[in-house]
Amino acid sequence: MREYLLIGFHVIACAQFAFSVYYDFTFTDVPGNVVKMHGAYGGKFKFLTVWDVIAQTVFFFLCILNDLYGSNKVIPKRTPALRRIKDYFHAAFGFPLAMFVGVVFWSLMFVDRELVLPKALDPYFPWWLNHLMHTMVVVSTVIEMLVAPRQYPKRSYGFGGLALVMLSYLVWIHFIYYKSGIWVYPVMEVLSLPMRIVFLLALLFFCSLLYLAGEGFDHLLWGTIKRTSSKTSKKKKTK
Repeated sequence: MREYLLIGFHVIACAQFAFSVYYDFTFTDVPGNVVKMHGAYGGKFKFLTVWDVIAQTVFFFLCILNDLYGSNKVIPKRTPALRRIKDYFHAAFGFPLAMFVGVVFWSLMFVDRELVLPKALDPYFPWWLNHLMHTMVVVSTVIEMLVAPRQYPKRSYGFGGLALVMLSYLVWIHFIYYKSGIWVYPVMEVLSLPMRIVFLLALLFFCSLLYLAGEGFDHLLWGTIKRTSSKTSKKKKTK
């Protein structure tokens, strides 16, 4: 029964994020004269939210493949390649990116929504799509933590992957500004250069903390079970 519930959750999660990407690219068309940044260079790919939702779609599709052809055991005797890929993807990208996007977005919305999602976008960007992209990413990745075990990679490997993605995105948004003269996020426009540097460094630091939080959360949830399973498997080998 657990296996069926797990694959059911993964199918629903993958479908909701795939639909979010499809709807956003197909039906969400914001005129450039409404909000300048939406007509700027980079298309939909200038937003970290879009990067994250695509990453969540890929991750939960990997989960489905792992459910069918890999293993969801706490400590498999031989860890299938699918399981290793899935575990790394969730540790390095899935959990920290989802939490980063959700926490930063809703924090800035609470301060001043014009900094991240101007009210002028309401006729073009439905409220339910907003929640799929900024709320359900957090809910889904936390549920995944609760229901499925994973093996975290070496911290240097996990951090390395996350750092590569985040630094690539920082280079990307500065390239967009170079090409169009428009910052992707309005909050960047109201900050002076020194404050912008501090702001970006703080965000990178926060994202690193989210990686460690994911690692710690996984240990809290699955640490005892993993130790018990490891001891059991060692006893079987010695017999």
